[in-house]
Amino acid sequence: MIIAHPKEIKLKSAGFLLAESVISIGIFAVLMLGIYEVSTLIIKGVGFAREEITISALADQYLEVARNLPYSDVGTINGNPHGILPDLPNAVVANVNGVDYKIYYAVSYVDDSSDGTVLAGDDFAPNDYKQIKLYVENTATDSTSNFLTNIVPKGLENLENGGALYIKVFDAVGQPISGATIKITNSDVSPAIDLTRTSDSNGNWIEVGLPNSDNSYHIVVTKSGYSSDQTYPISASNPNPTKPDSTIANGQVTEVSFSIDLLSNLTISTLNQTCNPISDIGVSVKGSKLIGTGPDLLKFDNNYITDTNGKKVINNIEWDNYTPTLTGNTYMVYGSSPVQQINILPNTSQTESLILGPSSNSSVLVIVKDASSGNPIEGATVTLHSMSSGEESSKITGGSIWSQNNWIGGPGQTDFIDSTKYFEDNGGISVDGTPSGVRLANFGGHYVNAGSLTSSIFDTGTDVTSYTTLFWQPTSQNPSTSLKFQIATSDDPATTTWDFIGPDGTNSSFYITPGETINSVNNNKRYVRYKAYLQTEDDTQTPVLSSTDINYVSGCFTPGQVMFPDVETGTYS
Repeated sequence: MIIAHPKEIKLKSAGFLLAESVISIGIFAVLMLGIYEVSTLIIKGVGFAREEITISALADQYLEVARNLPYSDVGTINGNPHGILPDLPNAVVANVNGVDYKIYYAVSYVDDSSDGTVLAGDDFAPNDYKQIKLYVENTATDSTSNFLTNIVPKGLENLENGGALYIKVFDAVGQPISGATIKITNSDVSPAIDLTRTSDSNGNWIEVGLPNSDNSYHIVVTKSGYSSDQTYPISASNPNPTKPDSTIANGQVTEVSFSIDLLSNLTISTLNQTCNPISDIGVSVKGSKLIGTGPDLLKFDNNYITDTNGKKVINNIEWDNYTPTLTGNTYMVYGSSPVQQINILPNTSQTESLILGPSSNSSVLVIVKDASSGNPIEGATVTLHSMSSGEESSKITGGSIWSQNNWIGGPGQTDFIDSTKYFEDNGGISVDGTPSGVRLANFGGHYVNAGSLTSSIFDTGTDVTSYTTLFWQPTSQNPSTSLKFQIATSDDPATTTWDFIGPDGTNSSFYITPGETINSVNNNKRYVRYKAYLQTEDDTQTPVLSSTDINYVSGCFTPGQVMFPDVETGTYS
């Protein structure tokens, strides 16, 4: 824009400049409308994907509950067959990310045609097996998804004097685990059962000819370097196990599934508000997986004390969502990084920093997140208003996540200004596919073998920066493809030499699992960038990158969080 003194603008020129300004404003308005519509579509797409992931996770969880019930209990409270599963009038409600999901079942007998049917008059025992339909309803949108499965196989032919145990072993994403050790014991029958078996290449084992026995077959599944899973006896301390010891009935197959995966490590770090370690802090760490209900019994629930460096290393824990809380009353948590809960994926190591301050009787910890992605928001103003006194206090969230979920703008951007652009690629990737993401380039219906993309330079604002974890979506890829990353940091954004390194601090290693801790050699540098490597062994398949998140802490701020300590008791907005 050219600015001149009004007296120097001639009347003839003024009319021309006015028309030119109107046209420019019109063009700008059209461009902004287009950008707004594209941004809206992207946000809706991300929200839809997160909704699908949530519903899929709930379906897996509640189908697993049904699969592990005794066969006689597979039915609904008011239905036929009768059982203990909730139907629509007795639906259970699960809250995920502030949204209530209503969950219920419908169960029916199936007359399988393989041994005749009752309609044909050649099957006098038509209740061959049971089929279940699971419904997951989002109460906020009134949308309902349903899932269909056969809970157990039909009764075995010619197995009048015993039953069978069908055991399935799989990992966190449902892939079969071969070579798992399966221990089956039962002291309620004579002679007592004490068997050791091994899962096959499909993660399965079928034990045939077991004697009748109700809720007394105890099964433990293990594998070296993996978590374990098991059934639990019904007892006074656990009256309602989520996976009770199995029942065997003549002519029936009892199906039980177990989920195990590679173990991980978690480090809890307790710091003060200036990032100095605080030692001898009692921390309770609870997982979210249940082994029993009514009352709820957690699979992981342990207490620890941090060492002289303010750390507690918890080795060999299984994938889960963990929540740390303080057991003492001298300090309280002023924030954490990453934001609680701690999402531990299989075969990863992660550090959770708890920023502590003096304990107070009344306080408010506020966490501000993006509505569509769930990521914490830095720089949000939070105002706490007392409804009784009218007093207000405002703070700004400090913290720490760099996200990119769109690369449609293409290469050529050095500094991270336009969130849809990146620095460069090697010509082997494509960014204009649907849904939005990074893929290998496709020529003539075949994907290239490999490609890479280098991000623009992101400015954290200070060289007092600690880089914590690297996440990306999707968390799993086609088995014939791979997606891996390296990170580079620097104090000079104009440097032409960026040393991209992996988790061991060298350029020969790569981050291959979302949630890995970023090597500390990258810390205390202001500028950061990432490099993504895509590869395939099958030219009909490609890995996909839909989003990246680099978590970091500048100074000792906590991402998306503010603490209001020592507030007066009362009602606040």
